Amino acid sequence: MTAKLLDGKAFAARIRAQVAVHVGRIKADFGLTPGLAVVLVGEDPASQVYVRNKGQQTAEVGMNSFEHKLPADTSEADLLAVIDALNADPAVHGILVQLPLPAHLNSDMVINRIDPAKDVDGFHISNVGLLGTGQKSMVPCTPLGCLMMLRDHHGNLAGLNAVVVGRSNIVGKPMAQLLLGDSCTVTIAHSRTKELAEVCRRADILVAAVGRAEMITGDFVRPGATVIDVGINRVERDGKMRLVGDVHFASAAEVAGAITPVPGGVGPMTIACLLANTVTATCRANGLPEPSDLTV
Repeated sequence: MTAKLLDGKAFAARIRAQVAVHVGRIKADFGLTPGLAVVLVGEDPASQVYVRNKGQQTAEVGMNSFEHKLPADTSEADLLAVIDALNADPAVHGILVQLPLPAHLNSDMVINRIDPAKDVDGFHISNVGLLGTGQKSMVPCTPLGCLMMLRDHHGNLAGLNAVVVGRSNIVGKPMAQLLLGDSCTVTIAHSRTKELAEVCRRADILVAAVGRAEMITGDFVRPGATVIDVGINRVERDGKMRLVGDVHFASAAEVAGAITPVPGGVGPMTIACLLANTVTATCRANGLPEPSDLTV
C-alpha cells in the first residue's frame, strides 16, 4: 500500500470533541441544551444499531437525546403526528427520521414534513434547493463529512478535478454541490457512464458513492488521487459476512495518494456531522453565533 490512510474514526472523534465544547458553551452562556430527536419506524437490525449509536454519542457530547421507536405498521398519519409534535417542541433542535422507512410510508412526504430548520439530515426539499443555489442550508451529513476530510487533507480545493460516482439525493448530488462550492471542477458519473474508468482517471478527487461492492478498482484511479469511499456493502468472504466499500481497496491503495478505508473511513463522520448540524440548528434557531469549525 502506498496511499495515505484517511482515518475517519480519528477525525470524527475530533469533530465530536469540538461539538462537546460548543455544547458546553451554549449551556453555560445561554442556558440552552441542544436536543436531537431520532424517529425509528420498524425493527430493521442495522437501523436499530445506528439509532443506538446516535443516542449514545448525542449524550456523550452533552446534548439531549429523544428517541421515538414506532412499530413497523405505524400509519402515515400517526408518523406525521409525531413529527408535528417534534416540530413544535422547543427542546428539540434537530429531527432525524431513520431511513429506510417501511414500504407503506411515503419517505418524501415524511421528510418534507420536518421543519427545514430542524432537518439536520439536510434532506428536506427546501434545504436541497438552498444548497443547490449556494445559500445557507442544513447540509447532508455524509457529504459534509467527506468535504471536511478533503479540506483537512488538501487545504484549498479550488481548481481540483473531482469526479463523483453516484447520483443519489443523499450523497452524490449534494457532494457535487459542495465540491462546486469549493471551486472544484466537478463531474457526476454513475453506473451507466460510458468509459467510466477513463472518466474517473481524470480526477484529483474521486468520490465513490454508487452502491456496488468494489466496483471502483485501481485502474479507475489516477496516480496520486484522493479516493473517498462512501460505500458500505456486506459481502460473504471465507464463509463470513464482511463490510467492503464501493472501492476495491487493495488495488486502489497502490495507486492513490490518499484513501479512506471501509470500515473506519466516511462512516464515523456521518454521526459526527449529525451532531455538528444539531449544534448549528440550535444556534440558528436562537440567533446565536454559528460555530465556523462545524459548518461549510
